[in-house]
Amino acid sequence: MGKIRTLIVDDSALIRQILTELLSRDQEIEVIGTAQDPFVAREKIKAMNPDVITLDVEMPRMDGLTFLEKLMAARPMPVVMVSSLTETGCQTTLRALELGAVDFVTKPKIDVREGMTELARDLVGKIKAAACANVKRTAWKVKGGEPSPTPQAARLASSGAMIKTTDTIIAIGASTGGTEALKEVLEALPPNTPPIIMTQHMPEKFTKTFADRLNQLCRISVKEAEDGDSVLPGHALLAPGNYHMVLVRSGARYSVRLTQEEPVNRHRPSVDVMFDSVARTAGANSVGVILTGMGNDGAKGLLAMKQAGAITIAQDEATCVVFGMPKEAIKLGGVDQVLPLSQIAQAVLDRISKK
Repeated sequence: MGKIRTLIVDDSALIRQILTELLSRDQEIEVIGTAQDPFVAREKIKAMNPDVITLDVEMPRMDGLTFLEKLMAARPMPVVMVSSLTETGCQTTLRALELGAVDFVTKPKIDVREGMTELARDLVGKIKAAACANVKRTAWKVKGGEPSPTPQAARLASSGAMIKTTDTIIAIGASTGGTEALKEVLEALPPNTPPIIMTQHMPEKFTKTFADRLNQLCRISVKEAEDGDSVLPGHALLAPGNYHMVLVRSGARYSVRLTQEEPVNRHRPSVDVMFDSVARTAGANSVGVILTGMGNDGAKGLLAMKQAGAITIAQDEATCVVFGMPKEAIKLGGVDQVLPLSQIAQAVLDRISKK
């Protein structure tokens, strides 16, 4: 594979200049052009046929979301969003991921040049992952009132797959592409599903917005975890950005603890940290699921869960946006079953019922 031909779309001339300089330092990336708005970008995409584009959210003439939706309908391609770290920015970025963006980075608020330099390694990695991503177009539809069961959820309910076991912990880890994958799994689960804890690689602020959004869609309750939260049936806790989440036990009760110990596999929260704690604390009374993601975070932890007697499941390559984390877990021998995303919720409930 040759260099990753990258187009930068941003209304700020300074950001375009800085990104061009930083990305051009990597021998695997070639910046083939820049565009100050979606109309210019559209013409350059037609003329230059880039492998990946970086896309700003707030731009003149047409905002990034509208352009992304049109792009993914007409010419699906890998897109990495460049977002602002604000409440509105978080909501907009999550919508971009729903529309098919592979990943995102957050713009620094002050000292843009220095901040973008620090961001460069992260952005380079995400562009490389995007270049190999399985790009899909998806849409997140939120209805007023109670969420309607998805077809998959309706099938689970009609098949009698309602769970009465309450002492099994379900632990789910994900990264690139994981927001949509988690949504699909959680939407399918019945209200009395055993307790769930989850780690998704995301920055601060984004995790609360994401958890709140899942809570609107799912029949189980979903929230961003707080230190000391009880782990309860029918509830899912999402590790907050910049905090590791570990499972702890006091007698017959499970809860979570949040820590700011050093990043693991360059991540905080880390899937490995969560899986390791589940292996130690719940052992055979647990199910581990590793979903789409870049890198190897979670692979060793999932192996520890399997060695402790847990059931372990990985998402298959065909349905992953990036087959990194599941691939590494499979390679280590930490996975019992490899499944398409659409079958994971059913498999989790089936395996718990058999236990």
